Amino acid sequence: MTSTLPRQVDAVRRFNRFYTRRIGILDEKLLGGGLSLPELRLLYEVATRDGPSAALVGKALRLDPGYLSRLVARLRRRGLLERRPSATDRRQGGLHLTRRGRETFGALDRRSHDEIAAMLTPLGAEERRHLVSAMARIERWLGAPAPAGASAEPYLLRTHQPGDIGWVIQRHGAIYAEEYGWNAEFEVLVAEIAARFLRRFDPSRERCWIAERDGENVGCVFLVRKSATVGQLRLLLVESSARGLGIGRRLVAECLRFAKHAGYRKVTLWTNKGLDAARHLYEEAGFRLMKEEPHHSFGHDLVAQTWTLTW
Repeated sequence: MTSTLPRQVDAVRRFNRFYTRRIGILDEKLLGGGLSLPELRLLYEVATRDGPSAALVGKALRLDPGYLSRLVARLRRRGLLERRPSATDRRQGGLHLTRRGRETFGALDRRSHDEIAAMLTPLGAEERRHLVSAMARIERWLGAPAPAGASAEPYLLRTHQPGDIGWVIQRHGAIYAEEYGWNAEFEVLVAEIAARFLRRFDPSRERCWIAERDGENVGCVFLVRKSATVGQLRLLLVESSARGLGIGRRLVAECLRFAKHAGYRKVTLWTNKGLDAARHLYEEAGFRLMKEEPHHSFGHDLVAQTWTLTW
């Protein structure tokens, strides 16, 4: 060992003890819902994957198959989890949250969000930025190596935090003014959509994703409730500095994955002709153009487009 390595090891161990205590406090609060920590982690894995097999979930959580089977059985008895036959092989079943499970997970996810927000709120904006940036670097430096031929994603996705919605509004206004010459009417529209999202937010059926790179917001998308069976994709944006990393494609994919788990049968979106990069992402995801209509908005003559995807 070098002369500095023992001190560095001690520093990492000290940080581990500190952070474990902090996260342990948050986990204890979440356990107030009557679920064990392994059960919470199982719900999370199922909620954030598209009908995973029990084997896949067990591998992700590093759980013994017998113990995993008991966890699944307990959650099924509580009406939170169900098995559904695979669409391609009816002999194989995937795990899915029930409606009650989605509601339970939504409430717990929101509570976790609020607890982390409460922990970060005493810090200043610059301190929070440095903290999250440091965490991103730790993930990169200590993360598992990427599979052969693949590169690790240089960004992370998360749900919205206090201050994020203001960023969404500001960046939409600035980017669309710079790249398309749209006036302040567009920023007003974005502000109205964002305010409605916050006022009526239902975490079991709605979600905002923020793409973050080195502690800086670089992209966003929303999935909101349009009706009982229809979700709406809104406010997709990727900063020019972060384009080409697959962020837009990933944001759209997360929307569709969540929409399926939330029980929607269709996702719709409204955009304008000429936004070619976004149109390519929608087509690639399976959306179909349903309607076009000319209009004058944001200081320009535009053609509105409605796209839908049904499953």
